[in-house]
Amino acid sequence: MRSDAERLKDINEAIAKIDKYASRGKRTFLDDELIQTWVLFHLQMIGEAARAMSEETRGRYPQVSWQDIIDFRNLVVHEYFRVDLDIV
Repeated sequence: MRSDAERLKDINEAIAKIDKYASRGKRTFLDDELIQTWVLFHLQMIGEAARAMSEETRGRYPQVSWQDIIDFRNLVVHEYFRVDLDIV
């Protein structure tokens, strides 16, 4: 079982990986399915790590919209046809 510290590290690493391709701009993102998949996969990882985070750790970071992150992960995983790439 992963610790909250490991999950926070996973979140930071996923953000860095997203940034690697997001920095290429919206047009590149919208035109390249591989980048879309890469970004959505890492957003899903962030949501999964957030979902597994303890209430204690979530409470230490009240400025983070934990439930929104978790809800987005659920959308990507279970209702992917509703994902609006213009919003992502």
